[in-house]
Amino acid sequence: MRTARALIVVSVALATTLAAAAACAEVAVVDDAGARVTLAAPARRIVSLAPHATELLFAAGAGAQVVGVVAGSNFPPQAARLPSVGDVNAIDLERLVALAPDLVVTWPYTTSAQLAAIRRRGIAIFTSDAKTIDDIAVDLERLGVLAGTTSVAARAARAFRDAIAAAHPRPAKQGEGSVARVATPAPDSASPRPAPTRVFYEIWGEPIFTIGGGHLISQAIALCGGVNVFGGLTVAAPVVDTEAVIAAAPDVIVAGADDAKRPAWLDAWKRWPQIPAVRDGRLRVVDANLLHRPGPRFAQGVATLCAAIAR
Repeated sequence: MRTARALIVVSVALATTLAAAAACAEVAVVDDAGARVTLAAPARRIVSLAPHATELLFAAGAGAQVVGVVAGSNFPPQAARLPSVGDVNAIDLERLVALAPDLVVTWPYTTSAQLAAIRRRGIAIFTSDAKTIDDIAVDLERLGVLAGTTSVAARAARAFRDAIAAAHPRPAKQGEGSVARVATPAPDSASPRPAPTRVFYEIWGEPIFTIGGGHLISQAIALCGGVNVFGGLTVAAPVVDTEAVIAAAPDVIVAGADDAKRPAWLDAWKRWPQIPAVRDGRLRVVDANLLHRPGPRFAQGVATLCAAIAR
């Protein structure tokens, strides 16, 4: 009995020692800007300088370590109650430093001068800038490493990838649903694939803002079986004119608006019935909070976008 108790005591002591060692161990990742981010130990105090970064941190299990955010960080709800260090246009450096963070998570739109000022104070910076949809899952995993919440972050990344896979249409396999009752055509009689749905995604109406080919939403449109009519533009959020939209002849027009509240500028397209989307009554609205932030809720946004394109 004494031996058994001794073994339990030793096991508990060993587990405690290993946990303490892990908490003090150096952690390092490479961020989306290609910079190596190294911390002497997992971050205990984190400031987020972008709303989507706030969502990533909470989803990665690091919500308890977030001590400051920027205006607009309204999800999850508890994030809105955290101290603000400014907005996407300007950071209050003095307030940020007063929060004593050991990690700042930012995005490409924070000015280089402000980032340099943060670095001069010895604060590590992680830049989140997903170039592909899967990069969102990768960011979850990397932030989990920096925050010491790898298991939670890994589950969140896996859930995100699963949700993306489930969100977009896929060809049914033989034996699935009604497809099982349809004979598979011979290769020489196979029907050509239908043309992809031509999609005009509108961010704002005056002036008319849309998305370029490199935008994550453009990738989402492709997952949904569509094609971005302005995919040839390299600017992330270019301005186009009415004539360009008419000439592009979209099959569906999708407006991204907060909380999916239908904006007046979407229905303004009804003045041009020659546009296929208008002629066929395919003017849709989706929640911008899901699709305009490269965070964990982007998968929900993809699902709603696919539904909007398919109807």
